[in-house]
Amino acid sequence: MSGSVTMYSTTWCGYCNRLKSQLDREGIAYTEINIEQDPASAAFVEKVNNGNQTVPTVLVTGTSGEEAVMTNPSLLQVKKALAA
Repeated sequence: MSGSVTMYSTTWCGYCNRLKSQLDREGIAYTEINIEQDPASAAFVEKVNNGNQTVPTVLVTGTSGEEAVMTNPSLLQVKKALAA
């Protein structure tokens, strides 16, 4: 089983753009969801961030199937979660 990365973001988020460029450079595929266009995703982000719409919020499913939710993670944190 391979891992997956879902990034909850907005178009204006500088931290989101930085992480996207790092993932692109490393060849790590991800699905991006704009929380301003998807109310269900915005609700998920709020749920895992104490009621705040903090982005990027990243959901990583590791190769073992273990899920990790991270707020504004580093590239290294995403890579470690993918390998888990």
